[in-house]
Amino acid sequence: MLIYMLATAMTVAMLIATVFGLHQEAQRVRVKATTKRYEGFGPRKPYRHY
Repeated sequence: MLIYMLATAMTVAMLIATVFGLHQEAQRVRVKATTKRYEGFGPRKPYRHY
């Protein structure tokens, strides 16, 4: 019975850690998206003659 209690506790702890990590990643992406300025279709590269 004890092993099932420990397994349940670890499962719940991992689910909470996953939700917390996803929340942190979403915040990071949201901040990155709002601070990035619009660059059209992608980053501009200077034209180079070869």
